[in-house]
Amino acid sequence: MKLRLERRWPKSTYTIGVLFIDGIRFCETLEDKDRGLKQTDSKSYISSHKVYGETAIPRGEYSIVLNVLSPKYAVSSWYKQKTEGYMPRLLAVPGFDGILIHPGNTAVDTLGCILVGRNTQVGRLTQSKDIFAALYKKMKAAWDKGEGITIEIV
Repeated sequence: MKLRLERRWPKSTYTIGVLFIDGIRFCETLEDKDRGLKQTDSKSYISSHKVYGETAIPRGEYSIVLNVLSPKYAVSSWYKQKTEGYMPRLLAVPGFDGILIHPGNTAVDTLGCILVGRNTQVGRLTQSKDIFAALYKKMKAAWDKGEGITIEIV
């Protein structure tokens, strides 16, 4: 499964994008501010330009796994029901740890992670839990079939 996140509307404190699954538009995304970081940048460059909790991850391509329990989300009954506590986790993101794809409404909810939903209000996502549940279901089906899951962020 190939996800592609196109960052389209950068603002001063957040970034709105569009998420595609295997070339088909699926939903909108919300991330922290895009500071122009790239996966190929040096660790020292990323560290010097990253503002903790306020910076989108570097553009690039990352593998995603669904086999890591999230300490934060594994205790929530909603997440247990929808994901058994497993969350989509991006691997080997330079300068960032624990980057997930999850529901949320504003940049305050991101901490570097990628939020999914509908961008029906300025600077916010709506229908985030429903969109996330649908995305997770598709990702889990691919994962269970042994397909690799990647995300390209452009």
